[in-house]
Amino acid sequence: MSFKSKQDAKAYWRENLRLMFSLLVVWFVVSFGCGILFVEELNTIRMGGFKLGFWFAQQGAIYTFLVLIFVYVYKMNQIDHKYDVYEDEDAAEAAQPQAAPEAQQLQGGH
Repeated sequence: MSFKSKQDAKAYWRENLRLMFSLLVVWFVVSFGCGILFVEELNTIRMGGFKLGFWFAQQGAIYTFLVLIFVYVYKMNQIDHKYDVYEDEDAAEAAQPQAAPEAQQLQGGH
């Protein structure tokens, strides 16, 4: 990964940190806010027969965390393409080191 300039590298990391901070805020609100702080208010609402505060503490937070992972991967791929630092699959395969001749002989190759 190499950037065209130092400004691009700084902008890339700034966007990366901004994305991580915003996702961490969502993570904190869902895990601590919905699961602990606002649980009594959320428990007045029922979802699928369960109190919403209980649902967030037991299942909703986990679903939210999984969504956050996919959002992070999707947004980071967009940022990588924006700054032209993405990994091309063909280039990644070409960059893999070839096995040493001794290792090929051990595997049965010639």
